[in-house]
Amino acid sequence: MLLIQAERDSLLKPLATVTGIVERRHTLPILSNVLIAKHDGLLTFLATDLEIQITTEQNHGEGGDFQLTVSAKKFQDILRAIPDGATVTLDQDDSRLTVKAGKSRFNLQTLPAQDFPRLAIDNNVKSVIRLPQSQLKALIARVQYAMAHQDIRYYLNGLFMVTEGKSLKLVATDGHRLAFVESELENEVERNEVILPRKTIVELYKLLADIDDEVSIEIAQNQVKFAFGNIVIHSKVVDGKFPDYNRVVPVGNEKLVPLDRAQLLASLQRAAILSNEKFRGVRLVLSDGTLKIICNNSEQEEATEELEIAYQGDPLDIGFNIGYLLDVLTNLDKTALVFAFGDHATSSTLVTVPDEPNFKYVVMPMRI
Repeated sequence: MLLIQAERDSLLKPLATVTGIVERRHTLPILSNVLIAKHDGLLTFLATDLEIQITTEQNHGEGGDFQLTVSAKKFQDILRAIPDGATVTLDQDDSRLTVKAGKSRFNLQTLPAQDFPRLAIDNNVKSVIRLPQSQLKALIARVQYAMAHQDIRYYLNGLFMVTEGKSLKLVATDGHRLAFVESELENEVERNEVILPRKTIVELYKLLADIDDEVSIEIAQNQVKFAFGNIVIHSKVVDGKFPDYNRVVPVGNEKLVPLDRAQLLASLQRAAILSNEKFRGVRLVLSDGTLKIICNNSEQEEATEELEIAYQGDPLDIGFNIGYLLDVLTNLDKTALVFAFGDHATSSTLVTVPDEPNFKYVVMPMRI
């Protein structure tokens, strides 16, 4: 039975939108599949891992209604391998899906659509936030790199989102550094605190575009829904208590060092070549008018960079994981930064952007 005849990209693009969350190997084999359904001229692609669910739909007037599930990765690989602009035909015969393009033909196993599990949608919405996609994407970019990855403290493996009044705050920490950003909303909303899973944030960031089109965020008790363009993401929230980020931000760090972001980034990238691969340590040696950047490794090799800085004060020799510094410098798009150091090599350091009190990055020192 002929299901669809379409240009390759009109199938590949929506498929690529949903397959990012699909696990190749899953305890439930059907979750490695994508659900493709057509109803009343609307073609829908849906994927889930039972924590996140992504749906995208588009108009496709020709042909009748159907629904099936097929291996998401295999189908995507096949479509990618088909020449751009080619016409793709999908046929179904019992439990087989046949993909045809030119003289190429692929037979794929399908599983019944009625067996495909869906995320139970929580429609008890507490708050709705609306903002431009570009604004949300920029906010996520400023903090997402600080999320923990597979930490035993599961509540750190995600992004903390706080809404109150006209304020939206995003916070991420892995226990060694913390990134905070705040933005103003057009509409007032009640106070909500949710931890969004790392996987949700990674996929959301990939799918958001740098455009002014609106994204709507619906916050329910145990779920958050993001809707933008023809994409809908439902995500469970992480159950746990996020640390009090206000207590982490140092106050009274008086060694203020204005720095050029691009210059510092280039110096750190060069020095990192000779950093210890395991510990990734870098020393920042602060003195009047000078900042020295020193990296060395277990083979007794050393890299030294020197920057002229506007600083007059007590000297300081402090160590960091160089990756934590590179992360913040890479993900900010500002020219100037200010590093606020404490009095001791054991004090955490605060990184800010001049005239932008809505961004803070705190990094703990390491002993080198």
